[in-house]
Amino acid sequence: MAGEPRIEIVGNLTADPELRFTQNGKGVANLNVAVTPSKNTGTFQNPNWTDLDTMFFRVTVWGQHGENVVESLRRGQRVMVVGRLTVRSYETREGEKRQSWEISADEVTPSLKFATASVNKINRHSGGQSSTQEDPWATDAPARTAGGADQTPWNNEPPF
Repeated sequence: MAGEPRIEIVGNLTADPELRFTQNGKGVANLNVAVTPSKNTGTFQNPNWTDLDTMFFRVTVWGQHGENVVESLRRGQRVMVVGRLTVRSYETREGEKRQSWEISADEVTPSLKFATASVNKINRHSGGQSSTQEDPWATDAPARTAGGADQTPWNNEPPF
């Protein structure tokens, strides 16, 4: 929606993402992300990083994207989220006024800073099953040597 600030966060999942469906059958994933910012209290040459207060964000991911998130990510994994930030105010049963930070995600990805990932493209025509049959770009990439050089040529054509 217009007027909602854009936000990018990097943090850890506090639980496995949960998938639910609307009455119309559209999937919606909910996940909780803990973000602990840090501050350098030292100098550039001699840094001393101090953790600040942890912030918790509820993230909503819609449709196939949400289904992919639930299938791919687990509690404790570091993720990057890009989306629109909203603050929801509510009152507890005890009458306390509270606020929660919520993000409607446009992108959710695993962070590869401390992990590796394998990406599998989903062919929407195959009912959500991984398939590369109809994808013209899904050809096997040339094998690479330990130094990173291709073992097979690109037929002297640029990749794009």
